[in-house]
Amino acid sequence: MVETKITTHDKDEIIIELLNKQQARPFREQYLDLHVYEQAQIFTDLNERQRARLYRYLTAEEVGAMFNAIEDEPQDVVNYFKEMTPKYAAMVINEMYTDNAVDILAYAQKKDLAKYLVLLPSETAKEIKEMLHYEDKTAGAIMSTEYVEIVGNQTVRSAMHVVKNEAKEAETIYYVYVIGDDNKLAGVVTLRDLLTNDDDVMIQDIMNTPVMSVQVDEDQEEVAQTIRDYNFLAIPVTDYDGRLIGIINVDDIIDVIDEESAEDYSGLAGVNTEETPNNPFKASLKRLPWLIILLLMGMSTTTLINRYEGLISQASILAVFVSLITGTAGNAGTQSLAVAIRRLANKDDEEKSGFAFILRELLTGLFIGLVTGLTICLIVGLWKHNLILGFVIGIAMACAITVATLAGSIIPMLMNKIGVDPAVASGPFISTLSDLTSVLIYFNIANLFLSFFIGK
Repeated sequence: MVETKITTHDKDEIIIELLNKQQARPFREQYLDLHVYEQAQIFTDLNERQRARLYRYLTAEEVGAMFNAIEDEPQDVVNYFKEMTPKYAAMVINEMYTDNAVDILAYAQKKDLAKYLVLLPSETAKEIKEMLHYEDKTAGAIMSTEYVEIVGNQTVRSAMHVVKNEAKEAETIYYVYVIGDDNKLAGVVTLRDLLTNDDDVMIQDIMNTPVMSVQVDEDQEEVAQTIRDYNFLAIPVTDYDGRLIGIINVDDIIDVIDEESAEDYSGLAGVNTEETPNNPFKASLKRLPWLIILLLMGMSTTTLINRYEGLISQASILAVFVSLITGTAGNAGTQSLAVAIRRLANKDDEEKSGFAFILRELLTGLFIGLVTGLTICLIVGLWKHNLILGFVIGIAMACAITVATLAGSIIPMLMNKIGVDPAVASGPFISTLSDLTSVLIYFNIANLFLSFFIGK
């Protein structure tokens, strides 16, 4: 007998069909059997009428758990709350992790936000209000307030009782934070510590100190770097007086890394890669400004080439290799730029000598330039039966690559020093500078050897 395997797509269609037929019980069974991520994927594909039925069939707790897994932009997710009754929306928000709820509510209209806050439990409303005031892209903006805390003068048995009681609400229970006087962070114990020690052992005797933490106003990139360096699953967030006010989980840091990477790529490309309009006209309007700027900057290279019009008219063969030299130099500059930006992003590398980095890139550029220059020298010499022409092209390319590599390492560092995002500003500068220097080097060297290939 041949077994028929139901695919994920087929299962999704079955669940949506149950929803359309208003079969509440089988819909609940099938839908809640899925992982919350899969639930969220189905939810975002539903239309407004289908979502209205889903709100009737699921409890606020079930919808809140699913909302924690929605990956759509917060400004889009907040509109789902408008589809619910204010009371139901407030119940859903109350069931979500505070950091996820705050990310979404930051885009809510003031009148809607006020409505939800009034209906929320006073403690939850207070936490949300406080977190909404933290500056964007800081530790406070991405932290969660659902964590387990204990005190040092209690036993492992007592601590385990606290963990069991708070496990359902906490976002992570692997780390249990020890609070001292005035709610200040005194230490941390792991779940492993609690499980491997006797019940009567005091927490203060097994807690780990000092505790690595971040302040509430610390930049999210620096928080991500700390978690990566120490391989933490979560890190505590303290206020300026050392009081524990939240934690940041590794899943939030993964989102930060993804966000920062998307921003860097968008900056280099000159287009928001996270927003891709389906309308070609709108897509064009988003891309045109950057392209126009690059077009105007590229005119400087065209103007420089125009100054050598007389030289080109005497030896037209020179025009054949302009794009080859500028393109190769530009590629070398881009490689150096990528390495430099990566170094700036990695705080540990940035602390190392900038001079040593520049020297290394200079030597790298020289070696690449010599090998590339020698290669093109032989190719052009054999192709055009003119070794002098090959020599000119080779020398020009070697010099252009060296200069472009040096520029690719220095310019991002200068941009960073003056407070300009190197990922956004360095690209066009490297491209324009490598083109200008390549043309200048090429035609000046060619002019010295003009008599050897004139008329070629």
